[in-house]
Amino acid sequence: MAHDASWLKDHIRDIPDFPRPGVVFKDITPLLADVDAFRFAVDAIADHFAGSEVHKVLGVEARGFIVAAPVAYRFGAGFVPVRKAGKLPWDIEREEYALEYGSDLLEIHRDAVRPGENVLIVDDVLATGGTAAAAVRLAERLQGNVLGLGFVIELAFLHGREKVEGHDLVSLLVYE
Repeated sequence: MAHDASWLKDHIRDIPDFPRPGVVFKDITPLLADVDAFRFAVDAIADHFAGSEVHKVLGVEARGFIVAAPVAYRFGAGFVPVRKAGKLPWDIEREEYALEYGSDLLEIHRDAVRPGENVLIVDDVLATGGTAAAAVRLAERLQGNVLGLGFVIELAFLHGREKVEGHDLVSLLVYE
């Protein structure tokens, strides 16, 4: 089911020069604070994948946790945190990914996804696609079946979608 999410742009705050000069950060905290906007965002992502059998929803640190957890609830699925390096207390799988200014690591518990489980990956923003692609690789390394990816915002001018081609992807707000 398609949703017209354009009104959500009124709940996104632009913060110039954050985290560094020249970057305009898209802040979703006003959206999260508005019950109607937050509910709409969660429902729109979940509705996109309606009819799918979802076993786990992977939320990417940190704002992705906030959106992914209620999506998991909607599906009656488990929630799995995908964290930055050094944050998980048990046996992990690790995946390095490229940033515009270097690289970083994502980690997931080795037993978080069982072979054959259907997973969704949810995050707040799709930018260059490095984080999303790393999360896909982690899920697939654990032999999960990635049904798709959901984002509140997509920065299309950074071409991140290209790094996860072949996967069903929904972005509620797209900034060209």
